[in-house]
Amino acid sequence: MSEKQAGIVSDGSSGGSIPREPGNDSSVDIALTYVKNVGVGGGHVDEKRLVRKIDWRIVPIMFACYIMQFIDKVLINYAAVMGLPKDLKLKGNQFTWAATSFFIAYLVAEIPTGKAPLPCILSLTLSLYYRKQDVESVAPYCYILQKMPAGKYLGVNVILWGIATACTAAADDFTSLVVARVFLGIFEAAIAPCLTIITGMWYTTSEQPPRFALWYCGLGIGQIIGGLVSYGFQQVKGESLEGWRVMFIVLGAVTVITGSVTYLFLPDTPMTASFLTEEEKVVAINRVGNNQTGIENRTFKWSQIKELALDPQIYLLALVTILCSVSSGVISTYSSTLIRNFGYTPPIAALLNTPSGAVSLIATILSGIAVGKASNRWLWIAGLAIPGALGGGLMSFLPKSNRAGLLAGIYLVNSIVAVLIIIYNWLSANIAGHTKRTVSMSLVAGAFSIGNIIGPQTFQARDAPNFYPAKIAVLATQAGAALVAIVLRFYYGWQNSKREKRSAVPQNLPEDSKWLNLTDKENPNFRYVY
Repeated sequence: MSEKQAGIVSDGSSGGSIPREPGNDSSVDIALTYVKNVGVGGGHVDEKRLVRKIDWRIVPIMFACYIMQFIDKVLINYAAVMGLPKDLKLKGNQFTWAATSFFIAYLVAEIPTGKAPLPCILSLTLSLYYRKQDVESVAPYCYILQKMPAGKYLGVNVILWGIATACTAAADDFTSLVVARVFLGIFEAAIAPCLTIITGMWYTTSEQPPRFALWYCGLGIGQIIGGLVSYGFQQVKGESLEGWRVMFIVLGAVTVITGSVTYLFLPDTPMTASFLTEEEKVVAINRVGNNQTGIENRTFKWSQIKELALDPQIYLLALVTILCSVSSGVISTYSSTLIRNFGYTPPIAALLNTPSGAVSLIATILSGIAVGKASNRWLWIAGLAIPGALGGGLMSFLPKSNRAGLLAGIYLVNSIVAVLIIIYNWLSANIAGHTKRTVSMSLVAGAFSIGNIIGPQTFQARDAPNFYPAKIAVLATQAGAALVAIVLRFYYGWQNSKREKRSAVPQNLPEDSKWLNLTDKENPNFRYVY
């Protein structure tokens, strides 16, 4: 009998083996220890009422955070038609590089931990000179994603990126604009890993897709609000401050308020949720046990990092993320510029951006509901790529005189933004083991950054005003994203069929195996969803 079958594993540092029992093994999920220690049951708790109670506390806060992160990220898109390039005397491709700098900073902050930006880079370097078991003592920042409470850390980062947004108003040249965008990217890097972890710890696998979709709808709402806000601030004719500067200050202040609310009212885990009774906490914990992905475990396991590095699914998920993010990078940074180049005035260009938000909302809501009911993630990714590719074709090949068709192309491309939330949900459902899952979230979020770095760079000054290479890139990457989604579907089906064959052999797993921080590869009872 193997050690995994007997419920015994290596502690990951000394090479020894220890039993998986609460209180003896740091590999055990904190939720299991809590349930055993609290000593109460949840037999009298109405589960449907409990879920509604959780929904009303958790989802609105995540939704508000995602609205503000999208608005703050794309304000530069609206500011582009409000006079920012002229006021800062930007030349050549400087605006493109200013937009790209956000995603470079986002990537640097995301890859090491998803939350710990600059300190973690130093820590990783130092760790090369120490034994693996000593890394945690010399490189604590490398473990922030796993060890920090997600709710509190998210709240702090929202406050900090709100300050960075407001400080963008002080930019007076290319360098200062890039500095503001870099800090914005560093702090916004927390959003996707935090919200993914939080959603996964509160909801069952079937409940997660619509909740992911609900907070991700903040993107579509952000697009609509952004267009309206840009139009409004273009009516500001102050002598001391341009309209785009006032816009950054006001929205930065709104973000700081949102971050403060998040810090105070978003619980870190079900175990620390003050709005639940002890009985409700136990039920909330037991509900998500069958996900077999756990809730919280603060032991960083290098064995799970090694497994992740050899796992084909992470590379396929990262690839499909990059491909779909190229288009989102193009649209989020240059949609206002493209619309203005169709012959519209800057205020009208801002207003004509708002239907993009409606397309994003419809695609997100429909895919979230459908995936929650039928678990057909691969099909929706491939399906959403079709209108995205069609939009890229309209943008690329229609004459400039066909403004209606060109606008339709821009709007259709926005269907692809819903793919990202399906990928996050896919990752949350299919990767188990707390270290493996948190690092994989950071890697996929980093892949999102890579796509968004590539996207704006397809816009070169020499290609103005039609920017045909960028439009063709949208068309090609959507087709590629659909193909990779189909490959993922067959990969997961193949993995499940192998597990079904092995399940004929009795597995002597401990009773609480779902809380033992097993990875999806280690747990023979784990099945992938697709």
